[in-house]
Amino acid sequence: MQALHLQANHFPAAGPPGGSSLAVNLLDASSLLAAFGALGIAVILFAETGLLVGFFLPGDSLLFTAGLLCVPGATSGPQLELYQVLPAAVIGALVGAQVGYVIGRRGGRALLRRSSRKSLHQGVDRAEELLAKYGYGKAIVLARFIPVVRTVLNPLCGVLEVPVRTFTLWQVVGGTVWAVGVTMAGYGLGSSVPSIDRYLLPIIGLVVVVSVIPIVLELFRARKARRGGGGV
Repeated sequence: MQALHLQANHFPAAGPPGGSSLAVNLLDASSLLAAFGALGIAVILFAETGLLVGFFLPGDSLLFTAGLLCVPGATSGPQLELYQVLPAAVIGALVGAQVGYVIGRRGGRALLRRSSRKSLHQGVDRAEELLAKYGYGKAIVLARFIPVVRTVLNPLCGVLEVPVRTFTLWQVVGGTVWAVGVTMAGYGLGSSVPSIDRYLLPIIGLVVVVSVIPIVLELFRARKARRGGGGV
């Protein structure tokens, strides 16, 4: 996927001291955090969990990296504050999910099917399976930890007219556990491993790999199901 770039001229505190502009890669957690800090966390998580166009954004690696950057002196990157990062992450995740639910409630299933992205359609199918298999509460919580699915499940719950109280309760539980848990995992690692900076890129790469494992497993499962169906 081709990197997207913006010119961030209005965030001097987050950018290099001598530069007038900063190229921001929307697919790179470190770049986003260096440019926008805690505010960027809230905006990115809102877009990823509330807007269908945000399904490609790096939610897991963003939270984990933010936790690392909250440890004083752990990395050479920008210094973030945990008391700012955690509220920003929780607010972005919760408000985004609720907005996604409202969009689905008003837009209907056609809204989910409008995109030509195959990965998004597969996310819709997986979200429906989660709801059917685990019920509303467990599915809404589990979806937070599966990329793409956490984007489409919120509007899908609106489409399926999941009771608003039920959705709100479980999305608050799941969103808080996800946002705080992944952030604190990064913070805990940064606090316990000396010179974590030298391992930062491999660690972020591992987080990205782990976050896409559910998608890869789903692709294999779907392919196996198609082959089994074709042989009947």
